[in-house]
Amino acid sequence: MRIHESGENYLEAIFNIRKRTGACRSVDVARELGFSKPSVSIMMRELRENGFIEIDDSNDISLTESGMNIALSISERHEIIARTLIMLGVPEDIALIDACKIEHDLSTVSFEKIKEYYIKNKK
Repeated sequence: MRIHESGENYLEAIFNIRKRTGACRSVDVARELGFSKPSVSIMMRELRENGFIEIDDSNDISLTESGMNIALSISERHEIIARTLIMLGVPEDIALIDACKIEHDLSTVSFEKIKEYYIKNKK
């Protein structure tokens, strides 16, 4: 199943929250993304129904294998695009915002070339 940009953002947020704290609840996702709790609940239901997340009895959200694969891919794209922009002289705060905009729409070919450039030129 194809996931949309908003779903990718949610999966990346869940991944980042779990990496930082070891657990994740809907309220954490709402806080992280700046969305209302009802909006997050709707997306959590959709992500769960499509097999990207699991929610246990204590409301802890975890990524399934397919959810983790997407989150890792988006996280890598975000990190490499942001670091490349910073390397090119873009201020970090702007680079992080721009990376969020670019990471979802960039073709695989273009991303791989940016990644090659970054790896070759990082200090």
